[in-house]
Amino acid sequence: MVIAELKKNTEQRMDKSVQAFKADLAKVRTGRAHTGLLDHITVDYYGTQTPLAQVAKVVLIDARTIGVTPFEKKMIQTVERAIRDSDLGLNPATSGETVRVPMPALTEERRKELIKVVKHEAENARVAVRNLRRDAIHHLKEALKKKEVSENDERRAQDEVQKMTDRHIAELDKLLQQKEAELMAV
Repeated sequence: MVIAELKKNTEQRMDKSVQAFKADLAKVRTGRAHTGLLDHITVDYYGTQTPLAQVAKVVLIDARTIGVTPFEKKMIQTVERAIRDSDLGLNPATSGETVRVPMPALTEERRKELIKVVKHEAENARVAVRNLRRDAIHHLKEALKKKEVSENDERRAQDEVQKMTDRHIAELDKLLQQKEAELMAV
């Protein structure tokens, strides 16, 4: 069936948009440290960009500090440089064989900036979901023109795509509210 395939495909793509938004939210840091913050950082490992987790052990030292211990001692400077040069605004310091990454406290102004960033990301995710809805409805209308589906099936499928869209946007809004609350909690 054309409609079943289209709905399944649209649902999967909308789910991917929500997952991408979740990943973006995970990168926006609150005052607390968590190891997932460094997941997207890559390190120059003998000429190859390698994920940090593959060249070092990443652990929480305390609530506001992440510890990164490279598996090879000579990688310490490279790891420290990679963390410092990342887009996270962190200032790592080497102590012995471990790179300590303290989380700076968030000021009120910085919190508001982060909320703006998060809202912008949420709007981008909503737009992506709406674009998927538009594409799905366009394909349904094309199928109707080619007489692959009946008018009733097409109308029913459009309603289902709209419900799918509403559900995904509601999920995005819920994630946004949670992140805002997390950012404003001192």
